[in-house]
Amino acid sequence: MPTTKQRRQSARRRLDRQLARRAVAARRRRRRTSVGATLAAVLVVVGLGYLIVSKVAGGGASPPAAQASSSPTPSAGPTAAPIPAVTFAKASHAPRKTTGACRYAETAQTLQSTYTKDAGMPPDPAHTPATGTEPMTLETSQGTITVAMDRAKAPCTVQSFEFLTGEKFFDGTRCHRLTTSPTLSVLQCGDPSGTGQGGPTYQIKDEGLTGATYKRGTMAMANGGPNTNSSQFFLVYKDSRLPPSYTPVGTISSGLDVLDKIGKAGSDDANGQGDGKPILGVTIVSARTATPQ
Repeated sequence: MPTTKQRRQSARRRLDRQLARRAVAARRRRRRTSVGATLAAVLVVVGLGYLIVSKVAGGGASPPAAQASSSPTPSAGPTAAPIPAVTFAKASHAPRKTTGACRYAETAQTLQSTYTKDAGMPPDPAHTPATGTEPMTLETSQGTITVAMDRAKAPCTVQSFEFLTGEKFFDGTRCHRLTTSPTLSVLQCGDPSGTGQGGPTYQIKDEGLTGATYKRGTMAMANGGPNTNSSQFFLVYKDSRLPPSYTPVGTISSGLDVLDKIGKAGSDDANGQGDGKPILGVTIVSARTATPQ
C-alpha cells in the first residue's frame, strides 16, 4: 500500500509529464502559426505579382511605373517593373478633340480633378513638323538634363511638349518614381500631382512604337494603355527591357551623369522591388523647349 508521500511523488511526476506535453504542444502550435503566416505572406506577394504582370500584359501599364506611376508596378522580364498606370474618372461633358493632324483628345475619361493641371488643349495646326529635333532642357534640383526630341518619330508628342513647356506646366513638379531593377532603370517625371496619376486634360496618340527599344539615354512616354499618353515621361539611365508600348520621344544629349547620380542613390523601395520615390528628391525647377507653342 503506497504511503502518502509516495502518492504525492507519483502525482507530482504525472503533473510534470502533463506540463512537459503541454509545452511541446505549444511549441508545435507556434511553429505552425509562424509557417502559416509566412506562407500567407508569400501567397500575397505572388498574387500581387500575378495581378501586376497581368495588368501589363493587358496593356494597362504606365512605365514607370508609373504604373504608373504614372506607379509607375514592378519579375524577371520586361514586366518586372512596368511604368505606372494613369487613373481616370468620368468626364462631366462630351469629349473635345482638336481637328489638326494630331487629333489631341479630351477623352470621356479625363483625369481626376484632384490630379489634373488644366493647361487647355494644345494648338493643332494642319501641318505639324515631322523632321529634325527639338531640344528640351530640364533644370532639376539635381542638375540639368537636356533631351533632343525627335520630330520624325514623335511629331505630335514633341508638339505637345512644346505646348506644355510654354505653359510652364512642369515647373515645380517632382519626379515621383525611380526604378532600380535589373530589367528597368528609369526616372519617371511629368506628373503635376507627384502621385503617378496626374497630367493635363488631354491625351496623345501613340507614335513610333514599331521596333521601339529603351536603351540608356532614351526618353519615352508613360501611359495607361494604348493611346493614353499625356505629360508623364521617363528617362532611361540603364538599358531596360520593356515591350514596345511606350512612345520614344528622343535621346538625352547631356545630363546622363545627373541621372546616374540619382539612380545610384536609389529609391525608398518600400516593397523591396527596386521601385519607389528617388532618395535624392528630384524637382523640375523649369522645363523649356527652343520653340514653345
